[in-house]
Amino acid sequence: MVGRPDIVSYETFSVETWAALRLSRTETAMPELTRRRALQLSGLTAAATALPATGAAASPPRPARGRIDTHHHAVPPAMRQWAVDQGILPPTGGPSWAQWTLESTLRTMHANGIAAGVASAPVPAEIFQDRATAVSGVQVCNESLAALARAHPARFGFFANVAMLHPDLALTQAAHALDDLGADGILLNTSADGHYLGDPMFEPLFAELDRRRAVVFTHPVAPKGIVEVPEVGDWLADYLLDTTRTALSLIAAGTLDRHRNVSVILSHGGGFLPYMAGRAERSHREDGGPFPADMRPTLRRFYYDTALPTSPYATPTLLNAVGPDRILYGTDWPANTAREVTLNTRTLDHDSSLNNRTHRAITRTNALHLLPRLAARLTR
Repeated sequence: MVGRPDIVSYETFSVETWAALRLSRTETAMPELTRRRALQLSGLTAAATALPATGAAASPPRPARGRIDTHHHAVPPAMRQWAVDQGILPPTGGPSWAQWTLESTLRTMHANGIAAGVASAPVPAEIFQDRATAVSGVQVCNESLAALARAHPARFGFFANVAMLHPDLALTQAAHALDDLGADGILLNTSADGHYLGDPMFEPLFAELDRRRAVVFTHPVAPKGIVEVPEVGDWLADYLLDTTRTALSLIAAGTLDRHRNVSVILSHGGGFLPYMAGRAERSHREDGGPFPADMRPTLRRFYYDTALPTSPYATPTLLNAVGPDRILYGTDWPANTAREVTLNTRTLDHDSSLNNRTHRAITRTNALHLLPRLAARLTR
């Protein structure tokens, strides 16, 4: 473990703990970690960037209720206890996101007009490197989230975990989650031990998810081998890069073409993908690369959540690149604090790029179309 300076911040939902805070069974106290080391070992989130409210043009009143949050994390008690038992989290204290409570979640949802959240627990694949841990950990994560959704069927859905580094387990776990636990889709990290989603090791999983017409929610991790930029956290750009890399991997490998029934959600506005698509077209023209001459139809093969946050800076480009029917409301709670969720939601509500119809599509309608199980519960 590294030394004491530059203490890790616990205000972000990175796995500044899933791996980095793994406790030695022989230690009597948890050593402090540098932020960089913690992020390297864990690599999970995209922490919130506070967008200024200033600069957002005045807009007509927006619908204040009924939002569906597709980028919504949860750590129910059984999941937290498993992490403590594994030495991943300390018995007390630790990061704020790991102290998730249903009460604070419902309070934040109510304050922002969020009707339902699609809960997920984006544990880095490397935590499940050991096969026995992969079995027990995925089971606890998925059953915890399924129990949350069963107890509050009109407030929560969930995306299930799978052991990405154990392809045979991943197939079994995905089937169990979708068939028996009622999952709304499958969560996949953007990379697993350096393997991106277009890698052949994930082909059987995508084939099965295609057969099931499943939804895949991707969540970024820190790319391997990235050199630190002083004073610039990994979450500012590197996690967005990993999302971009996995999207390009899926395109270049032909995964999207082979499995057209899989719907893939890219976190945080798609990383850089919608904004650098012209470079992919240049690759086709100049280098004979694996990308299409016109990237626009390919961009529309993905969905994109607003948890960048997208407003006000990215919204015009994203809308122009993919259209309003491919964008989903996302908060990144509780990686984003309640204050940030409110700020980002209000900024979205006042984004002059959105008319009322587009705003309603992003905050609710698109999710209802994409997630039929959740939609059925909400419309009963």
